[in-house]
Amino acid sequence: MRSLLPSVMLAALLVLSSSAVPSSSKPLPTPAGNVQVIEVTAKKYEFNPASIRVKQGAKVQLRITATDHMHGFRIGAYPEGGEGGEHAGLVFSSPIGCQRIEKGQTATVEFTSQTPGTYHFKCCVHCGWHHGSMKGELIVEP
Repeated sequence: MRSLLPSVMLAALLVLSSSAVPSSSKPLPTPAGNVQVIEVTAKKYEFNPASIRVKQGAKVQLRITATDHMHGFRIGAYPEGGEGGEHAGLVFSSPIGCQRIEKGQTATVEFTSQTPGTYHFKCCVHCGWHHGSMKGELIVEP
């Protein structure tokens, strides 16, 4: 009986130590759940980068930060020339529509890029005289 006690105690310690490993504040990505994070800045009449390339099938997270004052971000679900198609080319996991971004804040737009093509995005909050020129493109490559 005495010889079994150290083995039982060792097994119990192994179980306890494996379940007591502290978890990180960020979840670790799994191979099926990898997300491509792209940092974008919005400032006086431009997005940087203004042209973004991703691969078809990629899970993408755009993190858009307004650096000078309030801006907005809107991107369509269909590629250029494919509006009204049966299936959206970008499938969003975050709310779609105009994302308002306060100065110094960051908005996140998350989607899966399903269909190759060019998707235009623009500022959707009037930000000044050249607001209409504040736009860019997301290119989904096969």
